[in-house]
Amino acid sequence: MSENPPCPKCQSAFAYEDGGLMICPECGHEWSPGAEAQAEETSFRDANGVTLVDGDTVSVIKDLKLKGSSQVLKVGTKVKNIRLVEGDHNIDCKIDGFGAMKLKSEFVKKV
Repeated sequence: MSENPPCPKCQSAFAYEDGGLMICPECGHEWSPGAEAQAEETSFRDANGVTLVDGDTVSVIKDLKLKGSSQVLKVGTKVKNIRLVEGDHNIDCKIDGFGAMKLKSEFVKKV
């Protein structure tokens, strides 16, 4: 018999598997056994490989042409209070003078 992980909510040892979910009979909590590992795998890194988190301040490392505009986001532009999102452009932010936009993490470095 395989050893089931304890409930992440109440730490009960009586959790059991039902289909693809784990269920705790004591507190009623249901979870996917691979969800914790998947959450840890999702990490966003800047151009230097430093891990980014929500609220960080980053700096642009190369001139970026803004799509649909003649403006250019210059090297060294600081972006404060970033928000990380899933997708191709994984930084959601507001830049003074430009407004709300999305950036790729490979074109920024953590300050």
